[in-house]
Amino acid sequence: MVRLSFRDYSHEWRMSGCFIFALASVLAPMMILFGLKFGIVSTMVDGLVENPTNREIRPIGSGRYTQEWIEDFRNRDDIEFIIPKTRALAATMQLKSETAPRILSTELLATADRDPLLAGMEKLPASYNQVILSQSAAKKLKVEQGDQIDASLARQFQGKRERVHLPVTVIDIASAAVTSRNVAFVSLDLLVATEQFKDGREVPDLNWSGDSDDAESRIFPSFRLYAHSIYDVENIVTKLEKQGVRVKANVAEIETVQSIDQNLSVIFWIIACVGAAGFAFSLGASLWANVDRKSKELSVLRLIGFRSFVIVLFPVLQSCYTGILGWLTAVLVYLGFEQLINRFLAPRLNLHHSLCYLLAEHFFWALGLTMIAAIIAAILGGLRASAMEPSDGLRDI
Repeated sequence: MVRLSFRDYSHEWRMSGCFIFALASVLAPMMILFGLKFGIVSTMVDGLVENPTNREIRPIGSGRYTQEWIEDFRNRDDIEFIIPKTRALAATMQLKSETAPRILSTELLATADRDPLLAGMEKLPASYNQVILSQSAAKKLKVEQGDQIDASLARQFQGKRERVHLPVTVIDIASAAVTSRNVAFVSLDLLVATEQFKDGREVPDLNWSGDSDDAESRIFPSFRLYAHSIYDVENIVTKLEKQGVRVKANVAEIETVQSIDQNLSVIFWIIACVGAAGFAFSLGASLWANVDRKSKELSVLRLIGFRSFVIVLFPVLQSCYTGILGWLTAVLVYLGFEQLINRFLAPRLNLHHSLCYLLAEHFFWALGLTMIAAIIAAILGGLRASAMEPSDGLRDI
């Protein structure tokens, strides 16, 4: 039956070609529409994801956060990175290099593994004597990776003004996209040590004198937190607000992208369903008429011994041929228009990303849905073919 159906299909190549082009004329525009929808939304989403600030959730004001509270949030699957912050006034340090004429007051930010701001860097500060400078700070200090600079802290303690010095090595320089401020990324230990020193407490590891630190559990006034995905931001914000933590995040911008994605998806699926249903009924009616037109041949096949379920395969196989060849034609048409749109239309809109594109899995999804629609349409012709009686062939003979 496979051989007979294919030879009949190829013999009537004009009619078969009409079926193929009819399917391609429905499928190709849907693929182009979905390619535009996927390309536009993906570009917007990638723009949000690539910028870590869109996944950052910033606390408003000062709070009281224990190390245990930080660890609980760090263990959540929807949080990529969280690290404590000390008081803003305590998180500053004066940096001096031999190549710069002035001392630079620099903001300190603690960092650790998986920090989105420093993604891609081979090495992060792991000790008191290592820092990563922002590009702004590095330019003002006129230093490069590997240079050593002097870091100093000053405080008023027991009526005396004191200053301590710490030699640090610039292990890397962050890109300009990370921040435009004068920032030094340091280990959490150094950030805590600077606060202890300015509060008049001793730091034994650095031989900085002061009152003994009897705090059993350190309390942090703030934190730096990044969600794993932009789609996790809203849930994290809700969780924090339930705990009484006031935060700020780019929720409105993220919701706008999600709304565009949902609305475009609804429009696409409405058009796709209407087009698929129209083609399925059209193909089904054509197969029904084709079975009627070949009733003599099909009844003769029944007469010479073909069973009913084998006869049913005749329109089903021909429908599958149409589905595969129509899908292949639609893919070729889509690829041509994809290149046309991305090469000529995208530059005119000042877009640096592809405006229209599909992943390999999308093509296979299109093939699967096309075959399902084709087989459903072939059921009409198959039911008609299964009703053929051998006696119908005898009468015609």
